[in-house]
Amino acid sequence: MTRLAGKTAIITGAAAGFGEGMAKRFAEEGANVVVADLNHKGAETVAAAIGKKAIAVEVDVSRKHDIDAMVAAAMDAFGRVDIMINNAGFTHRNGSMLEVDESTFDLITAVNMKAIYYSTLAVVPIMEMQGGGSIITTASTAGLRPRPGLTWYNASKGWAITATKSMAVELAPKNIRVNCLCPVAGDTAMLSLFMGEDTPEKRAQFKASIPLGRLSTPLDIANAALWLASSEAEFITGVALEVDGGRCI
Repeated sequence: MTRLAGKTAIITGAAAGFGEGMAKRFAEEGANVVVADLNHKGAETVAAAIGKKAIAVEVDVSRKHDIDAMVAAAMDAFGRVDIMINNAGFTHRNGSMLEVDESTFDLITAVNMKAIYYSTLAVVPIMEMQGGGSIITTASTAGLRPRPGLTWYNASKGWAITATKSMAVELAPKNIRVNCLCPVAGDTAMLSLFMGEDTPEKRAQFKASIPLGRLSTPLDIANAALWLASSEAEFITGVALEVDGGRCI
C-alpha cells in the first residue's frame, strides 16, 4: 500500500464527496495530502481522520491568492508538490440554460475553469524543478456526452477536457503528466442539482441510464485517480478517463 510513498498531493474540494475519497485513498497509499476546501471545518475533519500525513487548508479556488497560499502551505508542510488534483466543482440546477443568471455562470467558469489556470501557474514551476509531476482534473461525463438541462456546466467540463489534452502535450517535455476523470454522477451534495430534484423516481431514472446500474462512489473515483497519479500510469497523459459504469457508451 505504498504506491504514492514520499509524494505530496493537493486535492481541492476534499472536505466531502469525491475529494474526500481521494484524500483518504491517497493517504492509504503513502501520500502526504493537502485537504483543501472552502469548507475549512470539513477539511479539518477529513485531515484529522487521516492523521499526521494530512493538513487542512481553506481555499476559494476562484481566487488566485488562495491558490498560491494553498500551494505555499503544501511546500511549507511537506517540501514538495507531486500531484495536483483539481477536484472542486460547481454547477447550476438542472433546467433551462436561459434561466441561469450571470453570477451563477461566472462562478461555474471561475471554479470549473479558471481554477485550473491558477493551479497550473502555481504548481508547474515546482513540478518542473522536481523533475516531473501529475495534474488531474475531475471533469465529467457531461463534458463528453452532454444532455439538456446542464448546458453551462457541460460546457465548462468540455473546456476542462480540452485544456487537459492541450496541457498534456505542452507539459510532456517537462515530464508532467496531465489527465482528467469523467465520472458519472454520484451520491454527493451536487446530485440534486444534476437531477433537478432528488426523488426516488429521479434516482431510478438516472440509474437506468447507467449500464452497470448504479451511481458512482467516492471510492470509484479515488481508485481511478490513484492509478493516474501513480507510476503505474507513467506513460498515460492527455486521457479523459470515463468512470461511469458505461454511461458514455
